[in-house]
Amino acid sequence: MPPLARQLRWYIAIRVVAVGSVLLAGILVQLTVGPSAADNLPPAFLYALAGLTFAATLLYIALFRLLRDRYPLQAYIQFGGDLLLITALVYYAGGIASPFSMLYLIIIAVASTLLRRRAGVIVASFAYLLYAGLLIFLYYRFLHTFATSPEPDLLWRLNYNLAVHFVGFYAVALLTSYLSQHVTRAERELEEKSEDLADLQVVHRDVIESISSGIVTTDLDGLITSVNRSGQAILGQQESELLGSPIQSSDLLSTERWQELTAASEQRGRSRAEVEVRRANGTSYLGFSISSLTDAFGTQRGYIIIFQDLTAWRRLQEEVRMKDRMAAVGELAAGLAHEIGNPLAAISGSVQMLSSSAGGEGPERKLIDILLKESQRLDRTIKGFLRFARPRERHSVRFDVARQLHENFALLSNSDEVSERHHLEIDLEPDSAYLIADPDQVSQIFWNLARNALRAMPESGTLKVVGRLEDDCYRVQFKDNGRGMSEEQRANLFHPFQSFFDGGTGIGMAIVYRIVQDHGGHLGVESRPGGGTTITVELPTAEAWAAAMPPLSAEAPG
Repeated sequence: MPPLARQLRWYIAIRVVAVGSVLLAGILVQLTVGPSAADNLPPAFLYALAGLTFAATLLYIALFRLLRDRYPLQAYIQFGGDLLLITALVYYAGGIASPFSMLYLIIIAVASTLLRRRAGVIVASFAYLLYAGLLIFLYYRFLHTFATSPEPDLLWRLNYNLAVHFVGFYAVALLTSYLSQHVTRAERELEEKSEDLADLQVVHRDVIESISSGIVTTDLDGLITSVNRSGQAILGQQESELLGSPIQSSDLLSTERWQELTAASEQRGRSRAEVEVRRANGTSYLGFSISSLTDAFGTQRGYIIIFQDLTAWRRLQEEVRMKDRMAAVGELAAGLAHEIGNPLAAISGSVQMLSSSAGGEGPERKLIDILLKESQRLDRTIKGFLRFARPRERHSVRFDVARQLHENFALLSNSDEVSERHHLEIDLEPDSAYLIADPDQVSQIFWNLARNALRAMPESGTLKVVGRLEDDCYRVQFKDNGRGMSEEQRANLFHPFQSFFDGGTGIGMAIVYRIVQDHGGHLGVESRPGGGTTITVELPTAEAWAAAMPPLSAEAPG
C-alpha cells in the first residue's frame, strides 16, 4: 500500500475519533450544565454535524474502491469536505466570533504535510474563500446568524478577521510544507543511512563468517557474546551452546590461563598462546591470540579471541622435521654400515674358522659362540640400517590390498608372537580394494606395525585391524589397547634408533615411515599413556595413483 493511502486511512480514523469526542463532550455539557450553556450550538446541529461527518466518512471509504490508485484526488475530496463541515460549524457557532475557525488550520496543515506546498496553498485558498465568503454574507445580512447575542456590525472587525485569517492560513500552509519537506528529507537521509548501515552490517557479518579463522568475542567477565561459523567448526560446538557461557567451556583455555593472558593483553595489547585439546577423534592443536575489544570511544567492552586449528600445520612441520632427520641419519647410517661391514665380515669369518677348529665345551668354546652370536646380531642390525638408508627399488603393481591384508592377518594369527591372551580382529570394507604399490613393502608395513602393537601388549590385549576405502586413498588402522605412549615417545616414534622395546633396533618404524612416504601416503598416530595406540596408514588408491602417473598393466601374481 502506498504511503499516501495509508496516511489517508489514518486521517479518516482520526476524523471519526475527533468528531465523536466533540459530540460526546457536547452531550456531557448538556447533561451536566443544562441546555442554556449550549444555546450557540444546539443539540440538533451537533447531531446533524456528527451525522454528516460519519456519512462523509463512509463516502471516503467507498472512494478507496471507486478511485483506485488515485489517492491525491481522494485527498482533495476529503480536504474539501472537511472545509465545508468546518464552515458550517463556524456559521452555526457564532460566525465572526466563532472560535472554530482555527480548525481550518488543521486541514491546511494536514494538506501541506501529505501533499506538500502546492496542496497546502490550494487548500488554504479554498479555506479562505469559504471563511471570507461566510463573513461577508453574514455582514451584509445575506445569511441569517444563529448567535444569541450578535456582534455589532463593525467593518474594521470584518477586515481584521479577514486579514488575520489570510495571513494565518497561508503562513501555516507555507511553514508546514517547509517543515514537512525538511522532515521528509531528514527521513529519507535517515533511511538511506539506515540502509547503508544495514548493508555494512551484512558485509561485516559476511566477512566475519567467511574468515577461515575462528573469532570469539567476550565481555569483561569472559562470557561469550559472539562466535563465527569457523569458530563453531573448530571448537566443535554450536552457537547456541557457546553464547552466554564462560570462555572456559570452549576448551580453549582454563580459568588461570584466561586470567594470565587477558592481563598480558592489557599490558602488551595482544597475547598469543597455543593449546592442546584432546577430543574423541584425536588431539588438536589450537593457536590463538587475545586482544582488547574497545568501542568507538576507546572504552574496553570485552576481549577478542582469534584462533586457528594448527593440527595440520603441526603435522606437516613434524613431517618436514622427520624427513630432514631421516635424510641426515640415513646418510650417517649408510656410511657407518659400510665402514663397519667390512671389518665385521672379517671378524665373523675369523670367528667361524675358530669355531670349526675349536672343540669340546670349554670356556674358549663358549666365548667363540658368544662372539659368533653377537657378530650375527650386529650383521642383522647393519643390514637393517642399510635397508633404511638405501631401500631397495620399489616395484609397483596393481594388487588387491584387502586380500593381502587378510592373508597377512591369517599368518599373524598363527604365529608364535600371538599368545592365547591376545585377541585379534580384522574389519575390512569392501572385501576387495586395489592399490598400485609394492606388495612386499605393504606387507612390511603390516608386519612392523602389527608386531609393535603386540609388543605393546606383552601380557594380553586386543589388536584390531580396520581397513576402509575412501575417495582417493585406502586407510588402514592398527588399534591396540596396550600401554600407549607419552607425547615425547609419540613425537619420536618414527625416528631411527628410537626403540621403546627391549631388543629392538629402532629401525622398523623408520622403515614404515619411509615406505609410506615413498608411496605418497600419510601416517597418523593417536596414543596416550595407558590408553592404547592407533596408527593410521593412508595409501593412494589405484585411481588416484593413475591420475598422477601413467597407467600400469602389470598385475601382482595370484
